[in-house]
Amino acid sequence: MKVDIWSDVRCPFCYIGKRKFESALAEFEHKEKIEVEWHSFELDQNMVTVLDKSSEEYLAERYGKSREWAAESHKHVTEAAAEVGLNFNLGKSIVANSFDAHRLIQLAKSKGLGDEIEEALFKAYFTDGRNISDPASLVEIGVQAGLEAPEITAVLNSDHFTDEVRYDEKTAETIGVRGVPFFVFNEKLAVSGAQPSETFLGALKQAWEGQA
Repeated sequence: MKVDIWSDVRCPFCYIGKRKFESALAEFEHKEKIEVEWHSFELDQNMVTVLDKSSEEYLAERYGKSREWAAESHKHVTEAAAEVGLNFNLGKSIVANSFDAHRLIQLAKSKGLGDEIEEALFKAYFTDGRNISDPASLVEIGVQAGLEAPEITAVLNSDHFTDEVRYDEKTAETIGVRGVPFFVFNEKLAVSGAQPSETFLGALKQAWEGQA
């Protein structure tokens, strides 16, 4: 059975949702028979990488809120991440466009390394404060996930995998995805958001039983 996941590596709840889904999958009786495919989704396709602005400043400006509100939001997200064993350092995170990161994800998917690259990029962005739009950083992150540096560089220096990213995003639009993470079980059952592990486990069981 297949589980399709739309996600953006800049989305904190996508990383949190990944952990909650993984927890559910570990408990699922037929976990060895589950295929997971990650799909590209940009929270902001027009995002411009800004090195001299904190993520807190960006958040406050994007939503027209105060810095205090942004700080409280970061605190809430960091606590939610800690509950599933993730160490978020949002004060270090760099405001960056994620398009090339998604092209890297598409390359990794073509090599059977989709989950590995998602994990590496999430950690790079939320824990290590790496610039996910910087080619040198993306090469290092990709190598950590099992890719070859020359191939990553060749992709980043071209427009390769642009169509794959746009196809994922168009598909998301077609099926009505308005936010991520967004999970589709067996092309029939959808779960939106970083839901509790019990919800994901229930969806796995329901979708599996629906195959019969």
